[in-house]
Amino acid sequence: MKSRLLASTTLAFALTACATMPESDMNVTPPMAEIAYDPEIPVATSIFAEPSPLYMHAPQFDQVADSAWQGIIEEAIAIRLAEVEAIANNPNPPTFDNTLVAMERSGQVFSRSYSAFSQIVGANINDTIADADAALAPQIAAMSDSIYLNPQLFERVRTIYDNRAAMAMTPEDAMLLDIYYNEFVHRGAQLGPNAQTELRAINERLSTLSSQISQLITQGQNAAAIVVDTREELAGLSDGQIAAAAALATERGHDGKFMLTVSNTTGVPMLSQLHNRTTRERLHRASVDRNQSGETATLPMIRETIALRNRRAQLFGEPTHANWQMYDRMVSDPQQAIGFMADMVPALRATQEREAAVLQERLEQDGHTFELAAWDWPYYAEIVRQERYALNNEEIRQYFEVDRVLEEGVFYMAGELYGLTFEKRDDIPTYHPDVSVYTVFHDGEPIALFYFDPMQRDSKRGGAWMSNFVEQSHLLGLRPVVTNTQNIAPPAPGEPRLATWDDVETMFHEFGHALHGIFADQPYPSISGTNTARDWVEFPSQFHENFAALPEVLERYARHHETGEPIPAELVEAIGRASRFNQGHGFGEVIAASLLDMEWHSLDPSEPAPTDVMAFEAEALERIGLRHDLVPPRYRTPYFRHIFEHGYDSGYYAYTWTEMLHHDAYSYVEANGGMTRAMGDRIVATFLGQGHSKSYEQMFRDFTGRDPQVEPLLRARGLLAE
Repeated sequence: MKSRLLASTTLAFALTACATMPESDMNVTPPMAEIAYDPEIPVATSIFAEPSPLYMHAPQFDQVADSAWQGIIEEAIAIRLAEVEAIANNPNPPTFDNTLVAMERSGQVFSRSYSAFSQIVGANINDTIADADAALAPQIAAMSDSIYLNPQLFERVRTIYDNRAAMAMTPEDAMLLDIYYNEFVHRGAQLGPNAQTELRAINERLSTLSSQISQLITQGQNAAAIVVDTREELAGLSDGQIAAAAALATERGHDGKFMLTVSNTTGVPMLSQLHNRTTRERLHRASVDRNQSGETATLPMIRETIALRNRRAQLFGEPTHANWQMYDRMVSDPQQAIGFMADMVPALRATQEREAAVLQERLEQDGHTFELAAWDWPYYAEIVRQERYALNNEEIRQYFEVDRVLEEGVFYMAGELYGLTFEKRDDIPTYHPDVSVYTVFHDGEPIALFYFDPMQRDSKRGGAWMSNFVEQSHLLGLRPVVTNTQNIAPPAPGEPRLATWDDVETMFHEFGHALHGIFADQPYPSISGTNTARDWVEFPSQFHENFAALPEVLERYARHHETGEPIPAELVEAIGRASRFNQGHGFGEVIAASLLDMEWHSLDPSEPAPTDVMAFEAEALERIGLRHDLVPPRYRTPYFRHIFEHGYDSGYYAYTWTEMLHHDAYSYVEANGGMTRAMGDRIVATFLGQGHSKSYEQMFRDFTGRDPQVEPLLRARGLLAE
């Protein structure tokens, strides 16, 4: 059997001249007839051969054994390559339909299978899945190179691009063409044969390193947990937290003891609670020193990654890796991104010095004589926070039961703004029992499926993310199937699942990403939903964090898990008053990590890459100029997963850039009626439902009526002089 690619019946290009010609000159050669073309394409044999029979084509996770994934993906890669070869070798002249639309139709077996597999890699990995991921990473990189370095395919794309002025295209068509052409150039289509051969080898090796680094970071986070002998050393933690620490110790073979885990970030939330300074120091050092030595060390692979990225930039004639990487961003000039953040450093440094002095004074009030250290900052910041703002984070947690936050908070916001409702399902198989699935309705019509996987576990990588199992596309007749994943600390057995305020904001953040996918309304998958630049995709997500603290939303979900009483007004006021507190730490760690990313990726590729990773990091942090001794970067280099596996290399600044966008955009919401259905419709019509159908600048202007302004960000962060 064989599947068939549809050959276009349209002419390659239409002449636009309409001058009248003499009758004798009108005897022109008729256009060539379409050449029949019926290429052989391998037929898939896996469960992903056809769209899933489940509702909205949800993945059939229960039908795939762990050991089968590698073979399934390898078969999908072979099919994808055959489809692309068929497009490239089409004997008919290149047209938008037989080349670009054909590309958008291709790869569906790969998309269906790999989207499901990649979520399992991130959220429920085991040794078998890890081995498959490591084996597949270089094959997927090679597949990508085989597409973008295919000379026949690029020639077809270039022919269409060069003749685009003579073509009748919709704005979405024009955007798709621009994206394809620029991506081919970016991936090396215009390089010479020798350079392309080297580029293939570099990309394949980088993909292997990325998979290895990611797995080691997960292992390093699990291995960094510390064992504590006595309950007394855990003074300050709640009974529930201590019970959870005891249960984890027992689970890992340390009966009668306690285990404290580190976070995916440098900061560990429990540092703000632990009275015992020795325990605090142990936990902090376990966090900042992970992945530097032993079986989970990432440093050799990071050295090689930086060297290979620099060499790739050199092949393209770019001055830095950042210049090569940022070609399609809203901010395409690395110096603009660096300058945007560096301009904040003096005010941030002054804030850190001022806050450190306050904390030093506070610890001395307790009769201590030691100098404030990084592991003391969160603890004394929490004491000062409580004294100034009557804010007790453990007390606050009692009002944030995870499912209620989702269903009565996040979903309520989505209903008020956008007319969405949600129905929980029990007929969709998932990859783990923790995962819930909901049908999403818009004004009563089903439009998407939403998966929610909130709790931390050893098989899940750190952090939080959104991804698509199915990308929306009118061309393919597909509706979105999206998932949100978080790492909320699990309770002790039998205890309720409670969230911190940070967890709550993250839930609204990730659901902002989900809404970006849910409201996708594009013809082509490549420009659908969240398929946008790094420094735009975080804007809709951060924008939706603002609704978490709206009184009309908060009163719905912030209720005590035992009594059902709403969160007291004084606690809500304390959260608001404290929002600008500790910015030297909270914002400082983000800016330090963002500039550290740019330091790594602004190296001169003609010079040897640093051989001592930690020495380079230390020098870079000194250049950045913040108090990294007291406020380490949010991620240190050995476990900076964003820039070594997530594709945020030269892009971690995006969180601060989009924070500027979201504060500015939300100021428009506040000035124009707040959380109303009319506002929601405007949000969808201008940016949330637009995917990459327009330029990012245009979408922002469409919503606010002007270009973005930095002042709302500085005001929110307390860095703007009143």
